[in-house]
Amino acid sequence: MGESAELELLRRIQQGDEEALVALHRRYAALVYSVAYRVLNEQMAAEEVTQDTFLRLWHRAETFDPARGAFVPWLLTIARRQALDTLRRQQRDALRDPVFLDDNPEAWENALPADDSQHAAHHLLRDAAAALPDEQRQPIEMAYFGGMSHSQIAARLGLPLGTVKTRIRLGMDKLRAAWLGEKSEDPTPPSGT
Repeated sequence: MGESAELELLRRIQQGDEEALVALHRRYAALVYSVAYRVLNEQMAAEEVTQDTFLRLWHRAETFDPARGAFVPWLLTIARRQALDTLRRQQRDALRDPVFLDDNPEAWENALPADDSQHAAHHLLRDAAAALPDEQRQPIEMAYFGGMSHSQIAARLGLPLGTVKTRIRLGMDKLRAAWLGEKSEDPTPPSGT
């Protein structure tokens, strides 16, 4: 498809011709998807961005200016911006909505399968988590139930990254020891942790 054919399809889209949009979608959807997937690394999100890109094209076809560049780079710029907006929104949601044991006591309960053979394990895990100091339990919950990275946790809690990693490691050591039925030695953490 040449530039003049694309311009004709864009003109038809401006007039409300859905078949013109379908033709551009058929031609460029895979390319748009690949750009979105490279940014998001997630199939469902990349598919949504692909659809959003073509929806945006439907509503804003008149904004394309051939004097400023070719159609394909313009379309891929829209896709990349949509993908970056989606990525930022996902990161904001992860920072805004962590799950904490105090807010959701079932979170630890649901971390294991709910069959009878695991009943004792449920209680052991829940009790061991509840016994952790808040400064260890909170970043563990943010990581495992909130899906936050260590860097995001550090930013959310206003702590140095090393402190967050140390607290998670100490808390995980205690959970592991409780799980294995061992006594956990709690070394005095470095100052500030």
